[in-house]
Amino acid sequence: MSEHEHDIAVIGAGMVGAALALACAAGGWRVAVIEPSAPEAPASDSDPDLRVSALSAGSEAWLRGLGVWPAMEEMRMAPFQRLAVWEAASGPLASMPGGRLLAQQARTEFNAARLGRDHLGHIVENRVTRWALWERMGQQTGITRFCPASLQALEQTEDGVTLTLEGGETLRVALVVGADGASSVTRRLAGIGTSRTQYRQQAMVINIRHAPPAQTITWQMFTPQGPKAYLPLPEADGSAWGSLVWYDQPETLDELMAMEEDRLLAAIRRTFPLELPDPEAAPARGRFPIAREHAHQYAHGRVVLVGDAAHTINPLAGQGVNLGFQDAAALARSLGTAGAQSDPGKARVLAAYEAERRPRNRLMMDAMDLFYHLFSNTTPPLHLARTLGLGLAGRVPFARERVTRYAMGIDEQLPAPIESLLKRLA
Repeated sequence: MSEHEHDIAVIGAGMVGAALALACAAGGWRVAVIEPSAPEAPASDSDPDLRVSALSAGSEAWLRGLGVWPAMEEMRMAPFQRLAVWEAASGPLASMPGGRLLAQQARTEFNAARLGRDHLGHIVENRVTRWALWERMGQQTGITRFCPASLQALEQTEDGVTLTLEGGETLRVALVVGADGASSVTRRLAGIGTSRTQYRQQAMVINIRHAPPAQTITWQMFTPQGPKAYLPLPEADGSAWGSLVWYDQPETLDELMAMEEDRLLAAIRRTFPLELPDPEAAPARGRFPIAREHAHQYAHGRVVLVGDAAHTINPLAGQGVNLGFQDAAALARSLGTAGAQSDPGKARVLAAYEAERRPRNRLMMDAMDLFYHLFSNTTPPLHLARTLGLGLAGRVPFARERVTRYAMGIDEQLPAPIESLLKRLA
């Protein structure tokens, strides 16, 4: 049995965990990273992967500061300049006098040019981000990667934590960071419980190849059955690509997953709006349940949680990984305030992190729940109210631009009136 001394152990080298490890190492901490499987380098000639993230401007700035964004740019990513949201003229709205005209006008569009920026964000394959982070960790002094390795047990004492890895190897550290996802082993071993809500709707992701040109807009159309969304993907093999997100009841998605490609393409053409470029092929598809889960506490003793280990959110606005990066940045700041020569597992350090992040994450989770329940409801008064709300939001530049800046990660807080309204409605 061997003993390794490190200041911090990060459990999980996904996007959030790897980014945090880099930030901690840059702050002078000695970091051990425990990861079951190393990522593989993305093949430049491969089709786009199903697993993508909409990285905000704030996440881009964070990754640039860590020195990984240039490597990601050298691989591939798809910037988008516009984001549009609207309500489909269906259900109760379609039968109302003037309902279809109202639906056409109730469209909110966010534009990077209005903010004096080149883009609102980037759609990036998770494997691209993860590979760039993994390679950067290998170049960073202060980081030791244990891979393949899995956490089997942890034992906390007043002055440290002893970790036991698969195979019996042990590490002694001052702080353990659980960055091992929604099914976090770290969270379970630390005895931290969660509150979980399983939504009725599920989501299906479909990669399509479509006619050029490559799109620079991402959009979401709300229907009574659930949203239908389009995200532009990077060009591959001379073709334009997009990622479709189809929210619906599990039974409907069962049928879609079982369809032959030609039938699936026909269903896409029937269901998605005319804004969708005509799909030529749909070579990849997948589905996942939608759940909200929030840890009862982010820190317990010398164990602290970040990213999906601390919270999972309805993916309606694609904020999951961006919230995780915000967690990592906040924890790195708290550790930096403590100083690299101090104890990173001190209760006041972890309490400062939780005090900053828990209410911010809760606000975003509540906002997404509000949208989910509001747009899943076909009651005519609510149907009309949300359509009017979308139309109004698109015509009030101040509200539109401040919300955009918050979603992009440029501003850390919503305007007080909007935040207060969300808290009252949630």
